[in-house]
Amino acid sequence: MPEATVAHVRAAIQQVGYVPNRLAGGLASGRSRLVAALVPALASPVFLETLEALTQTLAAQGYQLMLGESGYDDADEIELLENLISRGPDGIVLTRVLESEAARQRLVRSGIPVVESWDLTTTPVDMLIGFSHEAVGARVAQAMHARGVRRPALITGNDPRAQRRRKGYAEELARLGLLLTAGVDAVGRAVSNPSLRSNGAVSAPIVDDPLSLLPTAVVDAPAPMGSGRRALADLLQRHPDIDGVFCSTDMLALGALTEARDRGIAVPDQLAVIGFGDHPIAADTSPSLTTVRIDGRRIGTQAAEWIMQRAAGQPVTDRIQDIGFDLIVRASA
Repeated sequence: MPEATVAHVRAAIQQVGYVPNRLAGGLASGRSRLVAALVPALASPVFLETLEALTQTLAAQGYQLMLGESGYDDADEIELLENLISRGPDGIVLTRVLESEAARQRLVRSGIPVVESWDLTTTPVDMLIGFSHEAVGARVAQAMHARGVRRPALITGNDPRAQRRRKGYAEELARLGLLLTAGVDAVGRAVSNPSLRSNGAVSAPIVDDPLSLLPTAVVDAPAPMGSGRRALADLLQRHPDIDGVFCSTDMLALGALTEARDRGIAVPDQLAVIGFGDHPIAADTSPSLTTVRIDGRRIGTQAAEWIMQRAAGQPVTDRIQDIGFDLIVRASA
């Protein structure tokens, strides 16, 4: 078409204020150019990088992102998924691995490309990019051990992923022999002494339930800084000898740092603190926060590319990716 004709058409469109009907265009092409993303909490800073990368990568190819907030309730999540499916998106991105079999089967029947993220499983609904929460917990336990912590504790949210980090943390602490040196369990009950080698050195026998030996404060997710303050205060009341605490989010860790400072507890000399998520202000706290960083931008970019690839009728071969994580060592531990 001649340039003069194109310019004339564009001028006419501007003059009448015509806006293309994307729904009609989607019906004609068989593609809605909408992608739905489901997060447990829109206010959570943990997923911001992922959502930003997802939005930018999709927008560059003419796609729009719909956001849904599921909370931490399986029933609400299934209802929200039904609403999203009814809108006919070209793909659905979940910031978790679905555990509800009903929800999994509903997505499979829909035929919509699905990317689960921020987690790992050997049986994804469709595509998956994430990391092992158990491995995160184990790595933090190793860092506590290397730091010289001998009475580790935990402040954790009650969501499933935080509980898997809790499991990995407790099991690795038990393997390292750090859960059996205390005389009380997580709720203050007396426990048996650790077994001894013939030379009197403490061994690290198998612990049937490491979680019961780990001083723990559980808070409702999503948890603000204040929950971290109250949780550390509770732990110190029950277990005044703790010298290290792993927090399931940076917000909880920031609250713990604040409570420790107000109590005159030196971090990290008297109490090591490690968070999760690498919040934007984690490097600027006093002391700066040691934390676990997840490449959320990589997750969002890859999820968008997979969805667009499938929407274009192209297969995805490498549909499960473990991107791992990084322990960012700063001043708090």
